[in-house]
Amino acid sequence: MEIRPAAPADIPEIQAIYAHHVLNGTGTFEEMPPSVEEMAGRFAAFTAAGAIWLVAGDATGVLGYAYAARYHSRAAYRFTAEDSVYIRDDRRGTGVGQALLAPLIDAATEAGFRQMLAVIGDAANAGSIALHRRHGFAEAGRLHAVGYKFGRWRDVVLMQRPLGQGDAAAP
Repeated sequence: MEIRPAAPADIPEIQAIYAHHVLNGTGTFEEMPPSVEEMAGRFAAFTAAGAIWLVAGDATGVLGYAYAARYHSRAAYRFTAEDSVYIRDDRRGTGVGQALLAPLIDAATEAGFRQMLAVIGDAANAGSIALHRRHGFAEAGRLHAVGYKFGRWRDVVLMQRPLGQGDAAAP
């Protein structure tokens, strides 16, 4: 498995991975998968704004992807990133998420971010919660019943970890 920066050529596989999660999972609260063109537009916009996108790949193609982008557009949030990690369904539970999140944290730290947030759709998403916990994230709060998907109200788990010096010093 190779971890590398995502490229525009990866977008069709990234879109397929995300579409599966949209249609079958609660890790995202989107209900209609974006098209390849829309995903390409998101990729272009996020990367132009400084987001970090990584893919894990092997001879079978893209196994998963992760990105870190500014948490919010307001200036005071400029040192806080939000991460997202999505794994191809046939490779979930095989360490792909682990392999992606560690270098994503390192790259976000190098980019000057001081905090990283994970906004985890569905409090029952034990895999994502455990992945983030293994990488130093702690639960920072829960938003009760803020999403409605697959006929049920879903909570959101907020997790956070400091990057670099965190809040120990001014940036």
